[in-house]
Amino acid sequence: MKVVICGAGQVGYNIARHLASENNDVTVIDQRPELVRKIRDSLDVKALEGFASHPDMLEQAGAADSDMVIAVTFADEVNMVACQVCHSIFKVPTKIARVRHQSYLKPMWRDLFSRDNMPIDVIISPEIEVARAVIRRLQVPGAIDMIPFADDKVRVVGVRCTSECPVINTPLRQLTELFPDLNIFVVGIIRDDHMIVASGDEQMLPGDDVYFATDTNHMERALAAFGHEEKEARRIITVGGGNIGLFIALEIEQHHPGVNHKLIEIDEARAEQVANLLSRGVVLHGSALDHEILLEANVADAETIVAVSNDDEVNILSSLLAKRYGTKRAVTLINNTSYGPLIASLGIDVVVSPRDVTVSTILQHVRRGRIRAVHSIREGLAELIEAEALETSPLVGTPLREIKLPPGIIVGAIVRGDSVIMPRGDSVVRANDRVIILAAGGLVKKVEKLFSVRLDFF
Repeated sequence: MKVVICGAGQVGYNIARHLASENNDVTVIDQRPELVRKIRDSLDVKALEGFASHPDMLEQAGAADSDMVIAVTFADEVNMVACQVCHSIFKVPTKIARVRHQSYLKPMWRDLFSRDNMPIDVIISPEIEVARAVIRRLQVPGAIDMIPFADDKVRVVGVRCTSECPVINTPLRQLTELFPDLNIFVVGIIRDDHMIVASGDEQMLPGDDVYFATDTNHMERALAAFGHEEKEARRIITVGGGNIGLFIALEIEQHHPGVNHKLIEIDEARAEQVANLLSRGVVLHGSALDHEILLEANVADAETIVAVSNDDEVNILSSLLAKRYGTKRAVTLINNTSYGPLIASLGIDVVVSPRDVTVSTILQHVRRGRIRAVHSIREGLAELIEAEALETSPLVGTPLREIKLPPGIIVGAIVRGDSVIMPRGDSVVRANDRVIILAAGGLVKKVEKLFSVRLDFF
């Protein structure tokens, strides 16, 4: 596949890294020489310095025979114009653009991106995607990650194992014996920043981050099996009243009427604007690092703090202060990945990475075959993929124990109509089943080949 990526920032770089690792033909355009240099030095892709929306740059990048353009520069307008140029001049089949400013995304302007106006196939709004990722984590207290699949019939949940976890040091094959009527299947374990694709002999150790697939109806019992029986938060403090914080606050007001919500915003004009948009939530003007503001927000009685300002340090420090004053759980937005190794030791419960969320959203539209959903785990350590099995699939009609999947790839769940099947050796995939798969980093190309060629998905 030939792809042109406009923008070499964090998202553009990581999309290029994912696609290049799978031997795709990738060209990146950016006007900042230091980022172009970084791309050239570290990735096996072509990197050009220039303006990504200029027709001559896009022509030089090979847009005329490209399968896809992904426009993720910092400027919405550049992204939109790049897609328009790729459509009008170069006839690029698929155009993806990151659009941040919410004015473009209002329902009243929905025709803006239609085929007759500005033909962009996929619009990615990072702020909305991140806010939704935060809301998902709030819905599943005790989880560090939660990804719904198959119309939310299956959820893949990440939990951190502590020394109190009831099933640590237990071979995974014994989980079925311990919980015979519980629809749960462990797919992967992250240990020392490495992904271990689960096998029956593998054991969970204290400090591991474990990802398991479960029937959504068995969610609470599945979490309890790992020692997590926390209740959904009813008292929440949000730090930051930007687009992410506002979207979270509106979501809480509309869908969680029983939740007491307070929002802290340091900019007075923005705080007033947010207060006018909310009907129930309380907006406090001030710094989340100010002891008095935290007391006014009643931080000691709060169950969760959600720190989503545009400053990583403020998010980290306000989360730690809140926990010190009595808040039970911290959900923290962090852009700088170099902070990652410190987070667990500091006591932050859940980290949300805007880059990971945006990359996952884009990859869903990049993957070939009958792929319905994609989620990238921890900087691309693995990908969770939902795909539909057709009649021609070698997965169909054969017990899973007899299918030779490449090492590092595992089937985590099978959805057949309204039924959720946790895979066992004698499980058989049927045509039209939805299959949830975990593939370790670098192996996704094998999944794509399996699903797009051998399964006759085109």
